[in-house]
Amino acid sequence: MRVTTVSVEADRGRTNEDHVAVGPSAAVVADGAFLPGAEGVCHHGVAWYARRLGGCLLELVEAPGDQALPALLAAAIERVTDEHRHTCDTADPTSPWAAVAVVRVRRGVVELLVLGDATVVVDRADGAAPIVLTDPREVRVGRSYLPALAAAGDEDVRGRVLAELRARRNRPGGFWVAKDDPRAADEAVTAQLPVADVRAVALLSNGASRVVDRFGLGDWEGVVADLAATGPGEVVRRVRAAEQQQGVQQDDASIAYCTCLTDG
Repeated sequence: MRVTTVSVEADRGRTNEDHVAVGPSAAVVADGAFLPGAEGVCHHGVAWYARRLGGCLLELVEAPGDQALPALLAAAIERVTDEHRHTCDTADPTSPWAAVAVVRVRRGVVELLVLGDATVVVDRADGAAPIVLTDPREVRVGRSYLPALAAAGDEDVRGRVLAELRARRNRPGGFWVAKDDPRAADEAVTAQLPVADVRAVALLSNGASRVVDRFGLGDWEGVVADLAATGPGEVVRRVRAAEQQQGVQQDDASIAYCTCLTDG
């Protein structure tokens, strides 16, 4: 498998909280996140968490065996949590977490996984419309709280609303991310396709997927055409231009663009 990557921090001089990991037959994008105050509960930080989770997951995915991607993600979450549960309050709602996107090619099958607000886009060999794999629960739940946040009269009320939103993370009826509970991996969105049906696969953090889902700079069919023609760096450049033009806060943006999908 051939993989072209780009991963750009939100602002120059700021730590990139995305991580892209690539192996012979797999790729992983981990998009780290946290809430203000996390420094007091996890001294490692969100960039460390994304880097460790992405690297550990790639190691497990590339290892021999028959485990499915959700089981491997669960094992990675458990392993990374074990690395810092004795020094950090990993269960605290403000401690770091990550959205995850994975592709693995094995035995003639392209396996895909998304957990959280990452995106996987499949460019199909027959030229049909791309397959877009997303997990919309975090966005859907978050939007349901926007009216309450807008109506909050003071910081105490706003804090209670945000605490209620956080309480729905990794809970039935809420949304799911990679954090401290490996059972969250059971909620991942997955798909499998014959490798002969796939021309390319793109894994995008939410800072890169906003090229379509926030800014509407074309559709996913246009994005896969751009990736094939000019590579992922140009897609991120367009995102940065839109952020600046619209006064939107920049986000870390990462893409792993995978072609030549063969085992090893």
